[in-house]
Amino acid sequence: MKTMKRFDLAGMFIYFVLAIYALLCILPMFLTVMVSISDENSIIRHGYQLIPEHFSLEAYRTLLNNKTVLLKSYLVTITVTVVGSLIAVIITAMAAYTLSNPKVKYRAGLNLYFFITLLFNGGLVPWYIMCKKLGLVDNLFALIVPMLLFNAFNMFLVRNFMEALPGALRESAYMDGANDVRIAFQIYLPLCVPVLATILLFYALAYWNDWFNAIMLVDDKSLYPLQYVLFKIRSNIEMLSMIPAGASSQYTAPAESAKMATVVITLGPIVFLYPFLQRYFVKGLIVGSVKG
Repeated sequence: MKTMKRFDLAGMFIYFVLAIYALLCILPMFLTVMVSISDENSIIRHGYQLIPEHFSLEAYRTLLNNKTVLLKSYLVTITVTVVGSLIAVIITAMAAYTLSNPKVKYRAGLNLYFFITLLFNGGLVPWYIMCKKLGLVDNLFALIVPMLLFNAFNMFLVRNFMEALPGALRESAYMDGANDVRIAFQIYLPLCVPVLATILLFYALAYWNDWFNAIMLVDDKSLYPLQYVLFKIRSNIEMLSMIPAGASSQYTAPAESAKMATVVITLGPIVFLYPFLQRYFVKGLIVGSVKG
């Protein structure tokens, strides 16, 4: 009985610690939402508050003032995220399958080549010249292709996962007459769903949050992604907030609340993706990060 009570107390303590930790994780997001619906003058006077003194939706009204532009940018971002993430996962999986095959010649050299890309890059100017030569300017491909080439960390994650699978799978498939394309798509990829779901989340987050490619390669306003549009809107709001009060009547631009409203608008949709991939996420990271 004493042992059971001791275990009960230990379990209660663990649940208590986990509850506190979960609360600490939720508080920043809750604070972000509360600040986004706070009156700007209240923020200036009292700073960020969990319970605002005065509520206001001015930040959202300002951000959503031009709904057509925002909806277009949402469509562009969703298209780029879905298409780019799926293609990136396929390319990464094919590279990982090749490097996990012990029969591939110069496999060690290719692994070293990809590893070097984790440490060094060619720089911004060669990257821009290459994109221009490939015609990646003012089109959707400019927002998709540059990020396809190529995240070596994700590739090594998938390669290690594949190397942990029994080698007899590949050998028996060869004996049955299957080629590498069939082995990869019908045997290995279905078994690699946890790690592929993990890197899918990585790629989706990268595409969803990308604004750099739009700044460098896109001048057509109809192709601006969500992050870049919100970045421009927020910059305009901050510029308005710097105008002296006498010159702008009694209006106070919602600079601080607009920052938080931007976070809420951009974070919301991608958060809904995580629950669908959560069951694969931990398994994919743990198994894919251990070789053997």
